[in-house]
Amino acid sequence: MTHPHRFDLRVYYEDTDLAGIVYYANYFKFIERARSEWVRALGIDQLALKDQDGVVFAVRSLTADYISPAKFDDQLCVETTVITSSPARLVLAQDVLRNDQPLFRSQVTLVAIGPNGAPTRLPRIMRDKLPI
Repeated sequence: MTHPHRFDLRVYYEDTDLAGIVYYANYFKFIERARSEWVRALGIDQLALKDQDGVVFAVRSLTADYISPAKFDDQLCVETTVITSSPARLVLAQDVLRNDQPLFRSQVTLVAIGPNGAPTRLPRIMRDKLPI
């Protein structure tokens, strides 16, 4: 495993349900934003990758564990850590924390999709930066 990438965010009213807690599906938005920022921190321009190589990333599978609710105005952090990687797939742990206490845990498997819509190898620029 590598050191986690940290992405901070605040819970807004629009993120909550009638009870004032984060609506369950919004955790997926939070971890998606964190993945985008993690890829950016690796120095990878996803728009250039798509425009030049026709490659985009897709979620192959995801498991989620809801531990404790986040609430309106909470300051949260999403930690993204590489669990395993291969030339064709990447498995990440993504945890949503409040004051370093886990609220939501997920494991996400990512694959690359080529211009024809079929799975392809992860781009070299990414493979070179990962523990494959």
